Amino acid sequence: MATPSHRAPLAELVGELLATDGPLPIVAAGEPVLRRATEPYDGQLDAALLSRFVEALRVTMHAAPGVGLAAPQVGVPLRIAVVEDPAPVPEEVRDVRGRVPQPFRVLVNPSYEPVGTERAAFFEGCLSVPGWQAVVARPAQVRLTCEDEYGRPFDEVFSGWPARIVQHETDHLDGMLYLDRAELRSLSSNQAMAERWTQPTPEQAAASLGFELP
Repeated sequence: MATPSHRAPLAELVGELLATDGPLPIVAAGEPVLRRATEPYDGQLDAALLSRFVEALRVTMHAAPGVGLAAPQVGVPLRIAVVEDPAPVPEEVRDVRGRVPQPFRVLVNPSYEPVGTERAAFFEGCLSVPGWQAVVARPAQVRLTCEDEYGRPFDEVFSGWPARIVQHETDHLDGMLYLDRAELRSLSSNQAMAERWTQPTPEQAAASLGFELP
């Protein structure tokens, strides 16, 4: 449980961030907050402040744009993230990657565990590592447990791209970046991605750049 001395600084930090309108600044790799495990949420923000913070995360995620955003990415070391994916991709990509629309969700104190042994590898990027993407092999199906912003329990199995999103965002809350799990030989600039690796799967990139897929 967080002590009062911890609660006040976190509330003050969030209050300062919310003092101006519009999207919040997203911190980039190299900032220590991205490399530290977050503090479990235990009422450090009152209901009104939590609601405003969640809305600011949503606005920032949409503006970036992205499909997920974790509190550390805006400099707040709390175990909170938001996800949402309208999945605006061609049908071929949607079928291969299992990318289906996901509604807006708030993940409070999330954790996940693999379901089965199947793994899937695709290019992945991050708002805190702008300009780059790399192939990450992850469990194809995971069970996510958490609460929502109202304290209601959430327990659901995710597959395909939604499973990748919740893993990526939950990893942020443990001080991990996707690069920690990536095949570094696949690391590609956004320009290279646009020119070379637009295929639904990374098989051609694997053959050309010399890395193996699971």
